Amino acid sequence: MRISERILNFLGERIARYLEQPSPGYEPFTPSDLGALVRALRPGDVLLIEGNSRVAGVIRYLTQSTWSHAALYVGDTLGKKTETGEAHVLVEVLLGEGAISAPLSKYAIFHTRICRPAGLTEHDRGKVVRYIIDRIGYEYDVKNIIDLLRFLVPLPVPQRWRRRLIALGSGVPTKTICSTLIAQAFESVRYPILPRIELIESRATRREILHIRHYSLYAPRDFDISPYFAIVKPTIEIGFDYRKLRWANLPLPPEPEREHAPRPLRAGGARAPLTGRNRAKSERETALPL
Repeated sequence: MRISERILNFLGERIARYLEQPSPGYEPFTPSDLGALVRALRPGDVLLIEGNSRVAGVIRYLTQSTWSHAALYVGDTLGKKTETGEAHVLVEVLLGEGAISAPLSKYAIFHTRICRPAGLTEHDRGKVVRYIIDRIGYEYDVKNIIDLLRFLVPLPVPQRWRRRLIALGSGVPTKTICSTLIAQAFESVRYPILPRIELIESRATRREILHIRHYSLYAPRDFDISPYFAIVKPTIEIGFDYRKLRWANLPLPPEPEREHAPRPLRAGGARAPLTGRNRAKSERETALPL
């Protein structure tokens, strides 16, 4: 490897490592219910994540959105598991790593949203999933420093330039950003996300022509605001009954029923036993489903 390539690699790795470090003080307002997510997700769904890294903060600013990261749910088709036996069910692209698979519990403590392509046929759903699975292992080329520097811009950026700044760069790096790879997967079956609409006016006809945007221009928020993706709320999807909420100003349920009450969340999404301090904390919650 030439000296110039070594220098670019070194600088690129340092920048990527800096950008992926978590921002201090992050605390999700509404962390995910892992059990509800597991039951609600279907292959082909796009999972949006709020994220807590430095690059996540930049993407949220540039896109004026809560969402900084996106992953595609592929179901239990990869045959890969963690050391604890949990299946890898997500495919995502990470800065400096490229396209990888991951378990769902990785984002249990983050604010998430499910975006489901409406009316997508099972055949095309399978093609979308296969498209992104086939690209696991694609690398993020950290030698393209210009592609990384767009995430280090500290100054205010005019609204009209922000999306272009996300797409800055060329070649392999731009093709392996989280939302752009997912956009390519849906583009492979001609499924729209946010197409540009051109209105044709004439005496004889009035018609709309849909122009598919270039995949490099897509950001995680586009799946959220797309008119072709349904927003799926896991707690509603699996069944919600407001009458079963437990409020702080009401007496606790009988002792046997407390075993089924929600527990305070530990890191990683696991719930702690309802004893001692955790019991007192649980009693102070404003509203929790039984």
